[in-house]
Amino acid sequence: MERAEFWVSLTVACLIRVPSEVVKQRAQVSPSSSTFQVLSNTLYQEGIQGLYRGYKSTVLREIPFSLVQFPLWESLKDLWSWKQGHVVDSWQSATCGAFAGGFAAAVTTPLDVAKTRIMLAKAGSSNASGNVLSALHNVWRSQGLPGLFAGVVPRMTAISLGGFIFLGTYDKTRRLLL
Repeated sequence: MERAEFWVSLTVACLIRVPSEVVKQRAQVSPSSSTFQVLSNTLYQEGIQGLYRGYKSTVLREIPFSLVQFPLWESLKDLWSWKQGHVVDSWQSATCGAFAGGFAAAVTTPLDVAKTRIMLAKAGSSNASGNVLSALHNVWRSQGLPGLFAGVVPRMTAISLGGFIFLGTYDKTRRLLL
């Protein structure tokens, strides 16, 4: 995939991912409401724009995440291949994917925190405006560094597992097809 195609696919994927993420996160903080109620309330109170609150912050999180994860994955595979004297196996590629994904998740956690604050903000609040720098500043002011890295361990764990599965599967499938 060409670089331009990759970035287009990333931003288009966010068109699908963001509304589901908004509804999921709002349902998680409103356990007495069903998913359908959360969706209906969001549309009634904010319109379709409410489902896309956090779109820019999601894209702004995904770009640096990808810029870290994929080159790191390739570098780790190259290093492992060089150390053992032959190309890595798919399970080794998957392991490299897990480390790359976990590291990328850790360094982009502040952007994920800002995205979550923006998505969950009350309509009309300063965070609801979607300004990532403002959201980061608000977290820094109220909670400091621990606030910016809230949820880093579960985020790293989930994304490491995803990196292992998805990048390992990608590598194995690519080998089978080529």
